Amino acid sequence: MLERKTGIGLMLLVGVIALLLGWHFFSNSSSAVQWTVSDEGILDYVVSMPQYNLSPPQEDGNSTLSTVQFQSRGENMAALLRIPYGDEKKGSIPGIVLLPGATVSKEREQKLARHLADLGFASITLDQRNLGGIDPKGDLQMFLKGEEPTEHKMVYDALAAGDVLRSQIEIDPTRIIYAGESNGGRFAIMACALDKNARGVLAISTCGYGTDAAIASAGAVDKNQVRFYRSIDPETYLSIIPPRPLVMIHSRNDTIIPYQLAEQTYARAMLPKRLHTVGCSVHGYCAQMDEAIKEELTSMAVK
Repeated sequence: MLERKTGIGLMLLVGVIALLLGWHFFSNSSSAVQWTVSDEGILDYVVSMPQYNLSPPQEDGNSTLSTVQFQSRGENMAALLRIPYGDEKKGSIPGIVLLPGATVSKEREQKLARHLADLGFASITLDQRNLGGIDPKGDLQMFLKGEEPTEHKMVYDALAAGDVLRSQIEIDPTRIIYAGESNGGRFAIMACALDKNARGVLAISTCGYGTDAAIASAGAVDKNQVRFYRSIDPETYLSIIPPRPLVMIHSRNDTIIPYQLAEQTYARAMLPKRLHTVGCSVHGYCAQMDEAIKEELTSMAVK
């Protein structure tokens, strides 16, 4: 099996620390694939190429579409693999691991996936665990018992999907990009940071949790709580994405995540980085983002 050593940084949710004092950390020892979290909140995994099943491709407009089933951290993950028509040369097509927002299925994410195919990009779109929903308090309790939190597994799922995408004969394995909307954007940032072979990350309508600011305002807190909450905050990853680019696209009229929160996360990132602003009145992808998406993905995927 192909194995890749990875490291992740993740952080703390605003406003919850004071409610969660008094917990104690126990190290993990039961998982078949070991995972650790450093004092700085860096999650570390050994990622192995998963076993997977792929259905015969079906024509779907500008591309072919296949269903994918693969094993990841005790779950049978479902995904859609979309490969654009055009270049028949093997290993020539760049690929994107596409992570939907919370409650959004892989099928509903295909509007964006079709647009990516128009631009010449293949994609693998996940049905994330709990359809991208998270339970930070429940995950904290698991972490402090030495159990693997669901949010950590969701990062692993994205990395495993990246390996499935790289294994397709049409795909150029050196040109893989992570992209996501809303909560999926958070996991895309984390996955890109730990996948050192990725070309970059496109984060749509998302932000971090501002863990360090919450720690500073809370005063004395349990260090193991801090370690966990850093391990689920994409802002912890920002310093380990370079020299790959971080690209954020956000609407000033976002109805779920205020634009100011995206600005705060962007300010904490290191170069190379770019923030594109649009004016649509929805949360997530909209057509006004198309020009920026084309520009940035084309730049990331240059051979």
